[in-house]
Amino acid sequence: MSDKFLLRGIELRYVLTMYLFQHGPQSVGDLVDVLDHQGFATAGRPSKAISDALRWEIEHGRVLRIKHGRYRPAWMPRSTEYRIHQRVMALRAAAAELSATRRTAAASWL
Repeated sequence: MSDKFLLRGIELRYVLTMYLFQHGPQSVGDLVDVLDHQGFATAGRPSKAISDALRWEIEHGRVLRIKHGRYRPAWMPRSTEYRIHQRVMALRAAAAELSATRRTAAASWL
């Protein structure tokens, strides 16, 4: 049983986009590490899930592909940024709660 919060679809896109806007250009490998560090997981191969999610964001003008496997933020309206930020904060809280719950359950078995 994983202690990671599974991201897919819009949730994955929002977490990745917000991270790019806060930290600038990143490689897919860096984003895989960031998701793991923040308590998130993806279904299937993480690098493919991330690339697929960012392709959608590229089509909507929020992310730019610099070169193979490397992305940077583009432009986003403030209202969209606010909405994405609120959703990402809620997802991070849910991931932290899941991790804490699983750690508590594992400790009770000892």
